[in-house]
Amino acid sequence: MLKDETIEPAHPMRRHGERPLGILDIGSNSIRLVVYDGRKRMPLPLFNEKAMCGLGQGLERSGRLDANGVAMAFLAVGRFVRLATAMGVDRLDVVATAAVRDATDGPAFAAELGRRHGMDVRVITGFEEAELAALGVLCSMPDADGLVADLGGGSLELILVGHGAFSESATLPLGVLRLADASNGDRETCKTVINQRLNGVAWLPRAKGRALYAVGGAWRALARICISQIGYPLHVLDNFTIERLEAERLLNVIAKLSRKTIEKVSGISTKRLPNLPLAAAVLERLLQMAEPERLVFSVYGMREGLFFRTISPEVRCEDPLISACRHLAQDEGRFPTHGEEAMQWMAPLFPDETPPQHRLRRAVCLMGEVFWNEHPDYRAEQAFLRVLRLPFMGLDHRDRAALALGTFYRYKSDQDMDILQQARPFLDEPRIRRFTTIGLALRLGHTLSGGASNFLPKTRLRLENDRLVLELPAGEPAFAIGPFERRLDKLATSLNRTPLLVRKG
Repeated sequence: MLKDETIEPAHPMRRHGERPLGILDIGSNSIRLVVYDGRKRMPLPLFNEKAMCGLGQGLERSGRLDANGVAMAFLAVGRFVRLATAMGVDRLDVVATAAVRDATDGPAFAAELGRRHGMDVRVITGFEEAELAALGVLCSMPDADGLVADLGGGSLELILVGHGAFSESATLPLGVLRLADASNGDRETCKTVINQRLNGVAWLPRAKGRALYAVGGAWRALARICISQIGYPLHVLDNFTIERLEAERLLNVIAKLSRKTIEKVSGISTKRLPNLPLAAAVLERLLQMAEPERLVFSVYGMREGLFFRTISPEVRCEDPLISACRHLAQDEGRFPTHGEEAMQWMAPLFPDETPPQHRLRRAVCLMGEVFWNEHPDYRAEQAFLRVLRLPFMGLDHRDRAALALGTFYRYKSDQDMDILQQARPFLDEPRIRRFTTIGLALRLGHTLSGGASNFLPKTRLRLENDRLVLELPAGEPAFAIGPFERRLDKLATSLNRTPLLVRKG
């Protein structure tokens, strides 16, 4: 943490009454600063930048940090500390990982960084790094069950997670820079080194039939290539999931791709290209040895684990998706209370919903008023695309597509829009009908109340035999006139019911 209070800004940045939190990660390959927006349940980056310094280049042979990497690291850390200070971070946690902890000159390097910038540089152990990676995955997916594998430049951390906690763990010198040094670019030597180092992890078979959560920049780059290779319709890395056998097939294909082909894939740093075959080889062998049911790519790892440790136990227990939707409603919605009212009001339409279905319906309802300030001609499309791509936690791609579809129908009832084809490959017909109904019910609810509080509870929506009945109080001026019947007709059609508007009182 920063110690020098004299460099605090005169007017620290505050959003929603909170100052931001900074994490400076000094890794073996890159150094990254992430500044988060306070301590809400979902870590939302206000700033995220990395510098590829390569501190661990040559470490396997020399035992020392790379000299050019050290020079670049001093410059990068200087920039990042200055920016974090100017942003008025409440605290800046500075952690160093495998290269600094394993190099003979690592302690001197960390001490010099601390002296120059008046801060503590914490060199974490491999086991703590594994636990933080697990916490990062659990921050995103509280029900994660399987093996978290975090591949960096200097090491590979492995740890089992389940029931919100973690158990066995291991740290291995299998980072891509270390592996490049050990194999000297020879594919067969690379395989031998991977086997020798993974064979020592006796508990790997405990991941069989579960999930393998892949964490780290090199594996995120592989996810981008997989998405490109299979023509996957959603370019969102987090929670991108493929079955194990398909993953092994893709990794085998990727190993044979030319550099020119890989360079065409959007979002991959040219500095990562030389080590991608090594990253693929580690992942392929890990899949073969652990035999998980599926491979899940996670964009959340050690830094998010550090963030997760700083928030209160009460906030940690919140559902990450519902918490994010509530904050969106509060920060960007017109009528923040309307979502919960609409949730209760439309409940009779879903008498047999499961807890997961209930959760997703609440998420759509909470977001129902978030996109009001988009241009009216494009509001539905913009809402759809934003939900499809927002950095939500606790959401797989099927659920993400369902939320986007429901939010679209909150603003529009046209079912033939080409844009919807981005969501439909993830959804079967029952889910399409369900989320169409949720969106159209929100649309009707907003038409009735205008979003104002305490109006929807004056009305009643119910299913009666083959009819959808909307009851309105006859003496309430707010319901005397409006396009209620047209919106009710659309909703009834989605439910395959006959609409009936009744005025009582």
